Amino acid sequence: MQPVITSLLDTDLYKFTMWQAMLHRHPQTQAEYTFVCRNTPAYPLAELLPEIDRELDALCALSFRGSELAHLASLRFIRSDFVDFLRIFRFQRDFIVARAAADGKGLEIVANGPQVHVMAFEIFVLAIVNELYFRRFDRREAWAEGRRRLSAKIERLREFEKEPKRLNPFEFFDFGVRRRFSGEWHREVLTTLKREVPQFFKGASDVLYARDLGLVPIGTMAHEYLQTFQTLGVRLRDFQRAALESWVQEYRGDLGIALTDVVGMDAFLADFDLYFAKLFDGLRHDSGDPFVWGEKALAHYEKLRIDPKTKRLVFSDGLDFEKSFALYRHFADRTMLGFGIGTNITNDMGLRTLHIVMKLTHANRQPVAKLSDSPGKLLCDDETFLAYLRQVFNVPA
Repeated sequence: MQPVITSLLDTDLYKFTMWQAMLHRHPQTQAEYTFVCRNTPAYPLAELLPEIDRELDALCALSFRGSELAHLASLRFIRSDFVDFLRIFRFQRDFIVARAAADGKGLEIVANGPQVHVMAFEIFVLAIVNELYFRRFDRREAWAEGRRRLSAKIERLREFEKEPKRLNPFEFFDFGVRRRFSGEWHREVLTTLKREVPQFFKGASDVLYARDLGLVPIGTMAHEYLQTFQTLGVRLRDFQRAALESWVQEYRGDLGIALTDVVGMDAFLADFDLYFAKLFDGLRHDSGDPFVWGEKALAHYEKLRIDPKTKRLVFSDGLDFEKSFALYRHFADRTMLGFGIGTNITNDMGLRTLHIVMKLTHANRQPVAKLSDSPGKLLCDDETFLAYLRQVFNVPA
């Protein structure tokens, strides 16, 4: 059977943008990424271990093709020296291990090594685990249900189009690589959305499918980028400012959507002063109440005497279309918007999905953490560091 991953472009754009920034500015950083399943699967994930090992072997045998490098080079924010690095890059099998958990049922996957050699494992690992997991279900039945649900979404979008026009258009993007039912289904969904609702569907995070389907690739930064700066020698209180400043210097106006929830929205806004607010195009929400978050963002811009209509809020936390419509109605006359929808696009098949992540847990042999606005998203096993981080940013437990 063909491997799950056949192209190293089959991943989120923000893996490349963070990768380039870290290669240029902190190539010596060591990092550890850990896989976690947050819910109970239908059968023990440890049963997939032999297949996962085969898939990791296949992944580590891949390299970037000439046409893939040429595509990356065509993106104006990708530098030629980064493309040269990718030309010789291969994943090292020694840097990643998969094993059964102590209970014999769970799955442990850990990538550990130089960050510029292990940071890109994340999306591939999640796509592999997800696809292998769902291969054990009835594929024909799942696809039939998936197509029925996709058709219903398209009809709902067409109904929504009849609502009164607002200042800014409704635009959504695919953010569903990591939890997709399969790569084949992912491609069918994006092809269908582009054909049926191009007035709403404006891009995809997956670089391969964006290239193949003529879509805009979407993405800037993820939590791991900011978290790494907790270990890079700046005062912990200053890590967000250091990360944002480094991003500005790297991209100089491109990729201007900042992620806000590494230590919570309030602590982020305390660092997001007039300088950053003018330099960044907008903000991305990924935890907590999105309406409360959006109101805080707009109030912050107004406090700084920046017209919110010139900025963009991007929502990406567990969205479906009804949630997105509600947020759009609430904010669309006051600011530009974008909606990154993941699992609800690429894995709405009538089956219970896996809530899997593979997050940065250590950098430079020190723990890192995020204090997001959704407590269930916390991933750090060092209580001492967590307590210190809360104290520094005045975040209650």
